[in-house]
Amino acid sequence: MRTLVRDLLRSTAPADLVHAAGWVRTRRDSKAFSFLEINDGSCLGNLQIIADAGIPGTEKLQKMSTGASVAVEGKLVASQGGNQAWEIQASSIRLLGEAPEDFPLQKKGHSPEFLRSIAHLRPRTNLYGAMFRLRSRMSQAVHRFFAERDFYHVHTPIITASDCEGAGEMFRVTTLDPTSGKPQSFDRDFFEKATHLTVSGQLEGETFACALGNIYTFGPTFRAENSNTTRHAAEFWMIEPEMAFCDLQGDMDLAEAMVKFLVREALEGQDGDLEIFAKFVDKGLRERLEFVANNPFERVSYTEAVEILKKSGKGFEYPVEYGLNLQSEHERWLTEEHFKKPTTVFNYPKEIKPFYMRLNDDDKTVTAMDLLVPGIGEIVGGSQREERLDVLLANMERHGLSTEDYSWYIDTRKYGSVPHAGFGMGFERMLMFVTGMQNIRDVIPFARTPGHCEF
Repeated sequence: MRTLVRDLLRSTAPADLVHAAGWVRTRRDSKAFSFLEINDGSCLGNLQIIADAGIPGTEKLQKMSTGASVAVEGKLVASQGGNQAWEIQASSIRLLGEAPEDFPLQKKGHSPEFLRSIAHLRPRTNLYGAMFRLRSRMSQAVHRFFAERDFYHVHTPIITASDCEGAGEMFRVTTLDPTSGKPQSFDRDFFEKATHLTVSGQLEGETFACALGNIYTFGPTFRAENSNTTRHAAEFWMIEPEMAFCDLQGDMDLAEAMVKFLVREALEGQDGDLEIFAKFVDKGLRERLEFVANNPFERVSYTEAVEILKKSGKGFEYPVEYGLNLQSEHERWLTEEHFKKPTTVFNYPKEIKPFYMRLNDDDKTVTAMDLLVPGIGEIVGGSQREERLDVLLANMERHGLSTEDYSWYIDTRKYGSVPHAGFGMGFERMLMFVTGMQNIRDVIPFARTPGHCEF
């Protein structure tokens, strides 16, 4: 059985017989031997192979070019060079898969735009290999965060008949043929009603929170927003906890604790993947993440935030007025220039927030909160939910929602309602924050954006 390159590089003693496999990064030949560097995707570092002329397999050495896959058997010995502690003195080497001369990932720099066009190959590069190993580790950390706090993981539907956000930017799910020429009636469709890909698992998550206490969902969500920006994608992953017997204060506490937990996870990784981002993407990355991990966040009401922005003297592209949504430029100015730290903004005007948020006693604002971070803006959005049946029904009427369509949701307020709260964290935005990557397309394995759905 092969040993991972990562584990061989971490070895504490030589070994008489090891098996390794990977893809060739480089090969240098001399008359008596060849040097190959291989990488199997388990870490950022490459393992050097010394293949003496004449050992089994070297008759195909010329086909072991950059991108080809090989399997190696030999001794793990202390390296004579200064770039690595260990190397393999091969006793045999086997070509597994050739890579012809048109292999696109040669040893040179490639632009992010080019690499997005070959997303099926870009994980083999140093930067994107590190990116997707880090994504995996951060995903595991999400589950660990909630498990340590006794949350239950709930799988909410991907196909839904409800629009959580009320924005209408949803992908239709249908089996009807629009070219058939036949009347397009929902009763002829698969589910016999209008159905869509979900934009959030929150509403279904609330029903489980009102039975199990604390739950979370973590899965793909979809938004048919025709926005071709560096921060938006049509398919993205959301982390959505819901907590029974919880108010806005507890909601903000959990969101801030989660951001700190995930930032520490990125900082404390032992594989060195974060270093490539600190070196080539954002030279101030580690310092900024350590500041976030070790300092309290700012909290400010929406009303106060608007006043601060209006008095800033900054010429924003979008207007700043009470009753308007804060834009990314406003959020970043608050975190990067004014408070110089992550900031939670709370108590937004009811007119700009969805129907399910709890109305405050002033009858003007709702118990909403957005957690903003430098470089990104909003990374978490949440609220205390409206648990009072009469107020919820009034909110739904104001938003033009059918009580019949949401009867199952209303039941949670009709039968044993309790105060509860939750939030959504965009997983990709969190990854952008901890890596410094500026485009959401570069933290998703296969990005879906307007006009692009390859692979």
